[in-house]
Amino acid sequence: MASKALAVHMGAEAAAQIEQQSWTPELFSLLLGASGGPKCFILSQLDKFLFSDFLQHTDRPLSTLGSSIGSWRHACLAQDDPAAAVDRMIHHYTYQRYQSAKPGPAEISAGSLEILEAVLGDNGASAIAEHPRIRSHIVTARGRGATGSRSGALLATGMGAAALGNTVSRQLLRHAFQRVVFHSGASPAAGFTFSDFDTQYTALEAANVAPALHASGSIPFVLTGERDITGAPPGQYWDGGIIDYHFDLDQYCGDGLILYPHFSASVVPGWFDKFLPWRKAPLEKSRRLVLLCPDETFVAGLPHGKIPDRSDFKNFSEEKRITYWQACVEAARAMAEEFAELVQGSDPLAGVRVYR
Repeated sequence: MASKALAVHMGAEAAAQIEQQSWTPELFSLLLGASGGPKCFILSQLDKFLFSDFLQHTDRPLSTLGSSIGSWRHACLAQDDPAAAVDRMIHHYTYQRYQSAKPGPAEISAGSLEILEAVLGDNGASAIAEHPRIRSHIVTARGRGATGSRSGALLATGMGAAALGNTVSRQLLRHAFQRVVFHSGASPAAGFTFSDFDTQYTALEAANVAPALHASGSIPFVLTGERDITGAPPGQYWDGGIIDYHFDLDQYCGDGLILYPHFSASVVPGWFDKFLPWRKAPLEKSRRLVLLCPDETFVAGLPHGKIPDRSDFKNFSEEKRITYWQACVEAARAMAEEFAELVQGSDPLAGVRVYR
């Protein structure tokens, strides 16, 4: 299949298994979801196919690991009607409106919580915390020292020091942030004993699902974050993407393949690393990875030649932003259609880039 919208990248081990067994959801033990805010629109239709069709044809437990919008997308998967949950998220995210010309963190956070309320509905939080098969893992970053302040000069000082330290070594981020993973079930799933950072694990319950999701997407200075989440260590919780923007793919040690619907073929571990080209992860090292992303030529053909991002709030009027985002969601159907053709076709590696 000559893909025009979807690019598929596979590690050698993943390609060997899929070539032998074809596309079967039993092969996958982990679903990854990166930070990226409005970038989620380009994956919306692929998510609907994966969540309500492909990933439902198995009884094998599936772990999800997401930060920021990645955790919000996974929250849709764990609900009774995943496709409807994706539609609610896309609709309410698209039509978010603010009274202020330049809304502050409190107003934006109030809007974000309204989106989450619409996505979760009456039973979504319980469905996520208690799902018998989907093992949810929501990543947040707990501030340490100055980064534990909600706003002001102290927070700015802490973030600046964290950025500078990260330039020297990613490991220095541990002095500014602690990774806190909120998980369903009594304990994290196998493979989630991370060695790169001091990581705290907190069990999800219906009462802390929304706060954990809100914290996971709370960019400092843009949103308020969450403080003292039920069941978790006390303190200030920020966007999980600070530590795990696209994730360090070497850290997961599960027994199956990794399915990663992503915004591009570029993977950088933490948010500060996107300014450091040498931190980009080489996909050829990830032997069990299956990465699905929009093809570069497809992206070039979108309105404005790019996928949506947070700058759209300031670069477009509300009407133009909404129209643009709707057009991208509609165009994204081609990605889902091409993936459906691939998994149902006679050649499971047709058009796939394999890293030997």
